[in-house]
Amino acid sequence: MNLGFLRVAAVVPRVDVANCEQNAKNIITDSIKACEKGAKVVVFPELSVTAYTCGDLFGQTVLLDCAEKCLCEIKNATSALDCAVVVGAPLRAGSKLFNCAVLMSRGKFIGVVPKTYIPNYKEFYEKRWFTVSDNKTTESIKIGKDIVPFGPNLLFVQNNVKIAIEICEDLWTAIPPSSFATLNGANVILNLSASNESLGKHHYLMNLIKGQSARCMCGYVYSSAGFGESTTDLVFAGNAVVAENGTILKESKRFAIEGSMVIADIDIERLEHERRTTSSFSDCASNNTAAYTEVPIENLNLMADYDGTILRTIEKHPFVPSDNTILDERCEEIVNIQVEGLIRRLSFTGIKTAVIGISGGLDSTLALLVCHKAFEKLGYDYKDIIGITMPGFGTTDRTYSNAMSLMKELGITIKEIPIRKSVLQHFEDIGHDANIHDVTYENGQARERTQILMDYANRCGGLVVGTGDLSELALGWATYNGDHMSMYGVNAGVPKTLVRYIVRWFAVNSCGEKKAVLFDIVDTPISPELVPADEEGNIKQKTEDLVGPYELHDFFLYYVLRFGYSPSKIFRLAEIAFTGEYSSTVIKKWLLVFYRRFFQQQFKRSCLPDGPKVGSISLSPRGDWKMPSDACAKSWLEECEYENRSL
Repeated sequence: MNLGFLRVAAVVPRVDVANCEQNAKNIITDSIKACEKGAKVVVFPELSVTAYTCGDLFGQTVLLDCAEKCLCEIKNATSALDCAVVVGAPLRAGSKLFNCAVLMSRGKFIGVVPKTYIPNYKEFYEKRWFTVSDNKTTESIKIGKDIVPFGPNLLFVQNNVKIAIEICEDLWTAIPPSSFATLNGANVILNLSASNESLGKHHYLMNLIKGQSARCMCGYVYSSAGFGESTTDLVFAGNAVVAENGTILKESKRFAIEGSMVIADIDIERLEHERRTTSSFSDCASNNTAAYTEVPIENLNLMADYDGTILRTIEKHPFVPSDNTILDERCEEIVNIQVEGLIRRLSFTGIKTAVIGISGGLDSTLALLVCHKAFEKLGYDYKDIIGITMPGFGTTDRTYSNAMSLMKELGITIKEIPIRKSVLQHFEDIGHDANIHDVTYENGQARERTQILMDYANRCGGLVVGTGDLSELALGWATYNGDHMSMYGVNAGVPKTLVRYIVRWFAVNSCGEKKAVLFDIVDTPISPELVPADEEGNIKQKTEDLVGPYELHDFFLYYVLRFGYSPSKIFRLAEIAFTGEYSSTVIKKWLLVFYRRFFQQQFKRSCLPDGPKVGSISLSPRGDWKMPSDACAKSWLEECEYENRSL
């Protein structure tokens, strides 16, 4: 099974200036190592056959002849490898010398790409030896006895993989060649470089790589010269980097004496999805068509079948940054978006009273904290936040106590309106036995609570602030016209895994009783509390026992909506992300549940109240997600069922 990954290696070999034979041996050795690790494309630095710092030796026929001979040796020595190798070398075309990248595979030279922009400033004086690519006068070049396609506008193609090459300075220009190449189909850029070190330059370089891979929605493989280059005036630290759409997948340590290598899997399927769904990329491509020659890569399967390993980080909580500093910044930004949305809604309507149902759970806690911050920013009286707790048949002492304590700590108006009596009357009215704890029993309570909130808001001229989160909307884990409804849903764009972290962030930044209450809410099992507690008074109805772990569902949700992955690919990624936590059987069970509920419950999402989008994913029917309520899930479910049968 192919998961749409291309495994690439960026290699920084140890070089010996002007010693082509030794450099070729190092390149061959490193190519074999990279191939043994599954790399399908192996990239070496600029002028790696000769070393970059040869200076006027580039004018010596001996060096040029030796470089050409060694290219042929590398080609022959790597002919049995199941990968393509890309090296840098000086090559002659007529009376001109070009700084080139040479791609070879299975004992053949596939193509040669000359450097487009030749630096000739400060420490660089390449125009002393090399010619810019625009000055080439031929479409092919001779290496040994082989005639090879030659030019800057070559795309090396196999199925969905389209590779283009640029060299060092090309990336540093106002419009890099890779910009045009990607607009004309390339989805992977290889950069052979020899960039020296200077104070602050590395940080700038990494931003260039991330930025270019993001703008071009491509994979970017960068290999720059390292140890062994002449240090007469410059020092080369060696940079091996693999980036994808603005994210660094792997990078090497600099200043490695023995050279370095990084290997990573670029997700071609993910990149193609990004381009298909980003209309501005297609529009830009239409306005920048150019003549590119596609050169096939044959006798080599670039997209190898999945072997049980993926060389990239698969976060089990894709909505939650693993870096604590970034997580803190993300929590603050999300809250600011929520607060700003609520402030605008209150300002537009002229309403100065908010009504919110407080259960003592995560979602209502976050909604209340957001509401409290909005009132603080507006200068409104906290007493005009009406927190209503509505004890029912399943309310436990723990959640009730936390709800009351939090409202007290925040200084809002507290209302307690028990619903048992009114719900029992309703059951009697519709002829339902209250001893039967079915969907009618549960939803009757949820709708009673919503009716209280709506009616109380009408009575005091307030706005009902919704508490439901993104994960609940995805699974339809909300009572239609019950907790599904509000006047403004501040949590609608926040997945459950992130809700927990945001409440924890509030707790960390609080003190006293408020801090203790928030931490206890974070540690409380997620439950709608619609069935009676157990004999010890503890929560009996745990949502994740019924619908599945939210961390799994959020994982599924992210990859379904963000990248349109198939069930089988999502399953394989989940296996890796949750290794040692969930078995394959458990993951498949809840993946099937996810798809069933996601399709069945679209009707609830089709009529959602307004609420702010906070991240890359939203289920608003007016924004990111427009899906028919009666769409057929057959193909997705069949793939899930097949995975279950094949386990």
